[in-house]
Amino acid sequence: MSHQIRPATPADLDPILDLFPRLAAFDLPQNRSAEDLWRGDADLLRLWSIGQESQCLVYVAVNTEQTILGIAMAQLREELLSHAPSAHLEVIVVRDDAEGQGIGKALIQTIEHAVREQGALSITLHVFVTNTRARAVYERLGYNGELIRYIKHLS
Repeated sequence: MSHQIRPATPADLDPILDLFPRLAAFDLPQNRSAEDLWRGDADLLRLWSIGQESQCLVYVAVNTEQTILGIAMAQLREELLSHAPSAHLEVIVVRDDAEGQGIGKALIQTIEHAVREQGALSITLHVFVTNTRARAVYERLGYNGELIRYIKHLS
């Protein structure tokens, strides 16, 4: 399946949102709802689609029929500790039938280039410990685990 990467447009909103449940396609930690993983990202994408989130960059991978195969969305923001110009990879997701074709890697490389062009000196992302497949991809692409977030659910 051939693909190309292009900037997303507001017309892509619904097909992109249709991919968001894939963000929870791994063994979720206990006490987590699948929708918790994408609700905030969906809200951010909706704001971007109506021009209210200028610090957000969104790219899609499409096939020859312009069907969306994957998406990468990053938000420009300060780095947590140094406050240097940075970006945060909010979403990276590929359709299940398009996995294993280098689309995720191409999307990540595209978003890295785009945020670098906007002045970002680094890019961060969050990944659940249980999402071993995604962690392996990020590590192959040069990402290093830096912080560990602990949580205790109080009943």
